[in-house]
Amino acid sequence: MKSLLIDTTKCISCRACQVACKRQHHLDAEKTHFFMTAGYQNPLHRSSKTWNLITFNESNGPEGFRWEFGRRQCFHCIEPACVTACPVGALHKNDSGPVCYDESRCLGCRYCQIACPFNAPRFEWDSAMPEIKKCDLCDDLIRSGRQPACSATCPTGAIMFGDRDRLLHEAKKRIADSPDRYVNHIYGEKEVGGTCVLHLAGIPFEQMGYIGGLPEKPLGRQIEKPMHAVPFVMTSMATILGGLFWIIKRRDELGRDDREIEQKND
Repeated sequence: MKSLLIDTTKCISCRACQVACKRQHHLDAEKTHFFMTAGYQNPLHRSSKTWNLITFNESNGPEGFRWEFGRRQCFHCIEPACVTACPVGALHKNDSGPVCYDESRCLGCRYCQIACPFNAPRFEWDSAMPEIKKCDLCDDLIRSGRQPACSATCPTGAIMFGDRDRLLHEAKKRIADSPDRYVNHIYGEKEVGGTCVLHLAGIPFEQMGYIGGLPEKPLGRQIEKPMHAVPFVMTSMATILGGLFWIIKRRDELGRDDREIEQKND
């Protein structure tokens, strides 16, 4: 299963990965502003036009103030909650690793946004025919034997691409070889059943804005039973509403017949 290993200690915030992602997926540029509270982070949040984002996080350690750079994108969970939550199969997990989206199936319910523990799917609020947008791990490039645009572009080697087992081995080796450089945590190794985007950091991930306290059990298993009930609930609701419509229509017809009879009798 193909994955990414993102070593945030090697990131220099050049944001070449952001630009490469936009170029690869033909994403429009966005008008942004300088936000003092977030340093030089631009834009401030991900959107349907910005799938990957380098985040700026302040750190005050023994060596004084410094920036810690994180990265936000779809984590491509091994057992994705978004796939389980989607009632029409618009999202699917490929055997090679990426979680991909089929806009032709999407009905715009946005259940995937609610289910995702990483808040990855983004909705096209400014579109008349909105779709869900998110990182697809450059699935087309992977299928052609190439690597994602972000890892191919990174000038410092902060983003590695390869088989998940090999990247996990590499991440553990880096932690063992340089315990003063890294926290002893590979973010994505166990979170929500494991993900295909793994992270290393020099400070606790929660201090960099990563979501902490996630369970090791895949979230999809918790919502699978309720989501399986959705088709039956929808069918039942359609039947009930159809019955009510027939009753109301029939009552109006009978009332109209009674009025016609009364008019004839008069």
